[in-house]
Amino acid sequence: MTDTVRNMETSSSHLAPHPPLGSLPKAWPFEEAAKVAARLGKTGKEGALFATGYGPSGLPHIGTFGEVARTSWVRHAFGALTGKPSRLIAFSDDMDGLRKVPDNVPARDMLAAHLGKPLTRIPDPFGTHESFGAHNNARLQSFLDTFGFDYQFASATDYYTSGRFDDALLRLLEVYDEVKAVILPTLGPERRATYAPILPIHPETGIVMQVSLEKIDRDAGTVVWRDPETGAFHETPVTGGHCKLQWKADWAMRWHALGVDYEMSGKDLIDSVRLSSKICRILGSAPPEPYTYELFLDEKGQKISKSKGNGLSVEDWLRYAPPESLAQFMYNAPQRAKRLYFDVIPRAVDEYLANLERARAHAHDHAHDEAALLANPVWHIGAGRIAAEEVPISFTLLLNLASVVNAERGDILWGFIRRYAPGATPENHPLLARLVEHALAYYRDFIAPTKRYRVPGEIERQALADFAQAMANLPPDAGETAIQTLLYDIGKRHAFVDLRAWFGCLYQVLLGQDEGPRFGNFVAIYGIPETIALIEAALARPADAA
Repeated sequence: MTDTVRNMETSSSHLAPHPPLGSLPKAWPFEEAAKVAARLGKTGKEGALFATGYGPSGLPHIGTFGEVARTSWVRHAFGALTGKPSRLIAFSDDMDGLRKVPDNVPARDMLAAHLGKPLTRIPDPFGTHESFGAHNNARLQSFLDTFGFDYQFASATDYYTSGRFDDALLRLLEVYDEVKAVILPTLGPERRATYAPILPIHPETGIVMQVSLEKIDRDAGTVVWRDPETGAFHETPVTGGHCKLQWKADWAMRWHALGVDYEMSGKDLIDSVRLSSKICRILGSAPPEPYTYELFLDEKGQKISKSKGNGLSVEDWLRYAPPESLAQFMYNAPQRAKRLYFDVIPRAVDEYLANLERARAHAHDHAHDEAALLANPVWHIGAGRIAAEEVPISFTLLLNLASVVNAERGDILWGFIRRYAPGATPENHPLLARLVEHALAYYRDFIAPTKRYRVPGEIERQALADFAQAMANLPPDAGETAIQTLLYDIGKRHAFVDLRAWFGCLYQVLLGQDEGPRFGNFVAIYGIPETIALIEAALARPADAA
């Protein structure tokens, strides 16, 4: 695991950082953890099993990160709340039949010849693993390991073929008619005629067969079905990996067989959770505590689709911001739909930094406000560990510095940073060093191409000239507070509709963008003489240069 993601680590040795809490902190992971604790109080279990599911027909994506991260936070809160042990399994449904060939893989013609087969019985188009499923499982584990998640990987193929699901499969055979009755009302007439919750795997072709069952032999533990192409009848054991279940029944069977206590899912699976919960109860177990999170929207407010490619990937995010900021974005209001596009990144970074500053204060001051600390997202993101580094400059301010000086190298920004934080270096401020590199990349790709300087109006020209003159009269060591007070005074002195219009003028005329940092902070870092020169250049700019 790299230093880049070390603060994201959630190793099992840190899941219960202090004795069980006496009261419930005000944070959604603790609210969810309390549900799990109440569940264990009823069942008598000594530990909890958390689970996440993954369909390995494609590569892991930003939603995968969100689900595992959020589940990990609930698990960590459970440990702090109860002191009881827990596990998290990342379950791969790698026995699912391949329905269509993904667009982003090589050897697509080869894969097309294996449609319908379990992913773990299809050759790897990348040529690196024994199967396509194994390749994608390896990618999933590498992805999760990169962020330091503490989990146990589980393969449906392994669980089916090893016999670990055999008892649950035989139990489903016993209650087959009841399980089928749960699903049939949700299907159309054509699908209802052929639906069976048990899918035999063809002994000759290896294809997962979507066929109706001719006979259920509960004593023998087998099903009889007819090949629709040849007309031949086959009797197949439901155990040993010779069959798999339709996914709603499969989900319920997994909950029942493993004793899952908690599992999240997206809003699009609400009906599936309801149906699988019914089946789980029919099998004889209480379904896990559920949590439904909202789906992400793109820049136009439309649902993100992997096939459309209208979203933001984890790789995209990590090119422009640290993983802690992605975690902060995922932590916020999971049950509210949020836009997931490039323009949300700076705000997420600064929100994380603000929470980090508060967490450091709560953790290290003499009063040690534990309730506030445990309600802080940073405590959950860091699994109870709070980074010691103080970050003196916001990400937005770094972006604006980069914009004003057209920075192409980090040392340019560090020159300004050291004006504000003497002695700061990349070595003693590693998080800030990462932010500088991210800011350069974000500026280069998103700010520089869109900068548009506005020519000031007459009132704005007067206010800007007034501001420049007033700054020239400030003492050389004037700080952020004095400059910000001066800005407010000038904004009130001139005929702006409100102060927001005055600050909008500063951003649009001086920085070439609609939003910006706390301007007094910007001037304190950029420098009073440099800001005066910036204003003079803006006032001298001809109208056709906007």
